[in-house]
Amino acid sequence: MNRKYMLTAIMLMLLAVAGCDRLKHWFGKENTNQGFVKEIPAGADGNSNQVAMLLPDFTQLVDQQGPAVVNIQATRDNRNIDGDSEISSDALPDNDPFYEYFKYLLPKVPQTPQANDDEFNFGSGFIISKDGYILTNTHVVNGMNNIKVLLNDKREFQAKLIGADTQSDVALLKISANGLPVVQPGNPKDLKVGEWVAAIGAPFGFDNSVTAGIVSAKGRSLPEENYTPFIQTDVAINPGNSGGPLFNLKGQVVGINSQIYSRSGGFMGISFAIPIDVAMNVAEQLKTTGKVQRGRLGVVIQEVNYNLAKSFGLDKANGALITQVVAGGPAAKAGLLIGDIVESVNGEQLDNSSDLPVRVGLLQPGKQIVLGIWRKGKKEEIKVVLDNMSPAITNPSTPASAVTPTDGTNFTEQNLGLTLQATTKGLVIEEVSGLAAQVDLRRGDIIVAVGQKLVHDENDFEQAVAASGKSVPLLIRRASNTLFVALMLP
Repeated sequence: MNRKYMLTAIMLMLLAVAGCDRLKHWFGKENTNQGFVKEIPAGADGNSNQVAMLLPDFTQLVDQQGPAVVNIQATRDNRNIDGDSEISSDALPDNDPFYEYFKYLLPKVPQTPQANDDEFNFGSGFIISKDGYILTNTHVVNGMNNIKVLLNDKREFQAKLIGADTQSDVALLKISANGLPVVQPGNPKDLKVGEWVAAIGAPFGFDNSVTAGIVSAKGRSLPEENYTPFIQTDVAINPGNSGGPLFNLKGQVVGINSQIYSRSGGFMGISFAIPIDVAMNVAEQLKTTGKVQRGRLGVVIQEVNYNLAKSFGLDKANGALITQVVAGGPAAKAGLLIGDIVESVNGEQLDNSSDLPVRVGLLQPGKQIVLGIWRKGKKEEIKVVLDNMSPAITNPSTPASAVTPTDGTNFTEQNLGLTLQATTKGLVIEEVSGLAAQVDLRRGDIIVAVGQKLVHDENDFEQAVAASGKSVPLLIRRASNTLFVALMLP
């Protein structure tokens, strides 16, 4: 063999051996972040150079945690639930050529209701205390007056609804029993994207079903779900899994399986779980007071993208940009302004705008918090005393430009691609072209401010744009919404 190729081969062999040791260091028994992990031995030929593969083994998790998972059946108007109902030969039409052959082989499975059956709900839950407190989803039991809990050991109990919170979709049940198996809550903050997780529940009524996958993302914000930083997974979740636990490999509950993204009604690879710390906070309030209170700041916010970050002089895109301040609310009383960017709450950094309502919502009304903000190129800290969250934000403050009289004249900013008309409502966009069209500015939009400087007329606007440099943050009123748009100059 050529001497050059021989040296190369020896080096590759050494690297392979070193790689094996490194893999064992990271993925072997030394890795305390992994819980139930099973080692697949090397091939039968005993080749010591073959790397042993490590895959998760969920058998111990199911044995240890499965008894604390329950099946929930809920009805309205005391409709009877027959636990012995089954799908038999009716599952095949009489004229099916395989009817006679299969009618004795069909599995006995729970009969599940149709999607439009609003008198019957079925789902899952899990026991959090030995004396019978159970967590599930609100949408599983909401509006139902007969709730039955089926334990892993086949015992059945009528459950009392202690309380339900529609905002977080968390409900707390109680059954009359003692010495029950319970789950161990984990810390969702320790979850890593790509980490193995498993769900136990009753999809389509098939109780004690186990599915597994990985964490796909954390801190997901869903439409109309502003106070829950969802855990996204690819664990198979279907109707009936709702309210069931999501486990990490240590056997700890890290979430409650709550929603799926689907165009068909069935699982399509994307599911969402409520972090267990959020759920336990809700459960404790339901248990002690029967209701849930959340802190309110009194602002409307938007995400800080790359261009907006540059236009406000930030090094990176993070935090929550305030676009409206509720008149008379906590933020207004504390002196927060439109255009402020909230970067932290009590010293904890905000990566995304959706982090702000989550952090504030977990706190009680009356609590004082410290907000780290970015205002006019400088960091500041502002103390705010929260009040109680209302169902909807109303009466947002109106910038002074909306009530300032002007002469109604038109003027054109050719470099920006804007033709504007000064009105009592602000600078109304009459025509859009060039740079303005590229950032989705639209005819009829009203420019209220440039950055945090209110603009009433052509002179105000030109001075504010000149002071902004190459990145111009425009505060736009569009219908009932207010938002910032960054205009990037050449």
